[in-house]
Amino acid sequence: MRSSKSRSRAKNNRNRPSGGNVVNRVFDSSGPEGKVRGTPQQIIDKYNQLARDAQLSNDRVAAENFQQHAEHYLRMLSEAQREIEARREEQERQNRERQAERDRERAERQEREAARQADPAEAPQPDVMDFSAPEPAPESGLVETPESKDKGTQAPEKKEKPARKPRAPRKPKAAPTAEEAPKTDGDAPEAAE
Repeated sequence: MRSSKSRSRAKNNRNRPSGGNVVNRVFDSSGPEGKVRGTPQQIIDKYNQLARDAQLSNDRVAAENFQQHAEHYLRMLSEAQREIEARREEQERQNRERQAERDRERAERQEREAARQADPAEAPQPDVMDFSAPEPAPESGLVETPESKDKGTQAPEKKEKPARKPRAPRKPKAAPTAEEAPKTDGDAPEAAE
C-alpha cells in the first residue's frame, strides 16, 4: 500500500506541464470561487472576467486574487508559446541547413558532369580509319570475304537468268456430253427405238 505522501506528490505533478503542448492542454484550476476548467487562454479569460466582476462590486481583495491567478496562467501560456516558437525556429534552421546541403551536392554533381563532358579523354571517340593504303574498289559491288581473299580470286559474279515469258491463261474445260458422261452400275443405257 502506498503512503499518502507519494499519492500527494503524484497528484501535484498532474497539473504541471510535462513538456507537452501546454497551449491546447486542459487544466483544472482551483481558484477562490471554485474550480475553473479549460485551456490556459480560457482560464485567463475566466479569471479576468471574475476580476472585473469583483472590481465592480468593490471587492479589491478578490479582484487582486483573480488577477494573480490569471497572471499565473498567462505566464504559463507565454512560456509555452516561447518554447513552441524556439522549436519552430530550430526546425526551420535545420530545414535550411538540409536544403543548403542538398543544393551543394547538386552543384557538385553538375560540376562533375560538366567537367566529364568537357574532358576530351572522357568524350566518346570516333573510330580511326587507316587511309595510308587505299584498297581497290571491288568491281562487282560484292563484299570481299576472307575465303575469297585466301584463294586470291574474287567471288564469281552471278549470271542473270533470262526473264520467263508469262503463261497464257488456261481455257475453261467444256462440260461433258451425255456420251462422255461416266456410267454407273445402277444406270442402264436406254435403247433408242
